[in-house]
Amino acid sequence: MNSSNSATGYTSSNSASPTRDSGATGRRRGRRAALVAGLVVATALPLGITASAEATSADATARTTAFRSVSGQPSNSVTRISDFYGAYIDAQSGPGEGGNLVTELRKYYVDADYLKEIEAWEDANHADGVLRAQNVPAKWTVTDNGKADHSEAVVTMTWGDRTTTKLVVDMNRDHEIIHIGDKGIGSK
Repeated sequence: MNSSNSATGYTSSNSASPTRDSGATGRRRGRRAALVAGLVVATALPLGITASAEATSADATARTTAFRSVSGQPSNSVTRISDFYGAYIDAQSGPGEGGNLVTELRKYYVDADYLKEIEAWEDANHADGVLRAQNVPAKWTVTDNGKADHSEAVVTMTWGDRTTTKLVVDMNRDHEIIHIGDKGIGSK
């Protein structure tokens, strides 16, 4: 009695040793040829195509994992301080160091009397009075520091070398910045 095993390509009979089935041998050669061709194609692909496929796959995975959200209210002082620093840093990072946009942001968010103090600080220190630095941070975080008669927030700026600087920013009830420094106006 002969039985055929198409998965292995062997037939067996009542004898002790199996014999090769000629139909299975042809299928096996076809599978080997397909495997070899697949390996040749896989190793012959240019590196750029492989890297591009990997990057596309990583981008798709990142997009499906989590979306960030940012929320705020124009009536919330911490949101306004965060909006100001975000727009200001973006403007300073852009071409021409923000030009008119930096000036307009200062006029809109900073109290007129305090703006004169910022300009005096800049003349004395040869640095940006809003950032209290000569360059622009890579990222920033704004955290509520709370006060009763005004709002106070801590702006943490992270620089390119991963060091951080903290500034305390005070805002009045009219949502105008009235102080920027190492300490808040309540700590003077």
